[in-house]
Amino acid sequence: MRHGPIPPRALWTLLVSAVCGALLAGCSSVPRQQRDQQQLEQYLQYAGPPVDRITWLGHYYGWQSLSQTQLVVWTTPNEAYLITVVPPCTDLPFVQHIGLTSTASTVSTRFDSVLVRHWRCQISEIRPIDYARLRKDLRARHQEDKAVPPHNSDEQDKDKDQ
Repeated sequence: MRHGPIPPRALWTLLVSAVCGALLAGCSSVPRQQRDQQQLEQYLQYAGPPVDRITWLGHYYGWQSLSQTQLVVWTTPNEAYLITVVPPCTDLPFVQHIGLTSTASTVSTRFDSVLVRHWRCQISEIRPIDYARLRKDLRARHQEDKAVPPHNSDEQDKDKDQ
């Protein structure tokens, strides 16, 4: 293992890589916000009325941040909840892991929180998502998209010429 100063070429490569990474990250933030907004709107279509509490067995199957105040948590592969937290919870879109507080295997609005780094983001609303219906509708939409042939303007132009 070599110790000592970093060669100038390696330092330059590192600096250029860091700048390029920062630029690419900056460019991708707008599409991510749009994608998150579209997904939030989709989940809202399948979300039921708010509930005061959900049963939680100490682990979740998965989760997805949708904004600084909203996320979806899957407690099983087929059971999902849209959770809204009280602001500020600014790190929510950027963290890799979250936690949930609970009492007696129950997560409750106003009493429990989403744990984001060193923040405790209080839960203000929990809405069950009809995830089975959402997946069924997405599959149906995907089948419809596959059944419709792609639009090919070159072939139409040839037909017009004949």
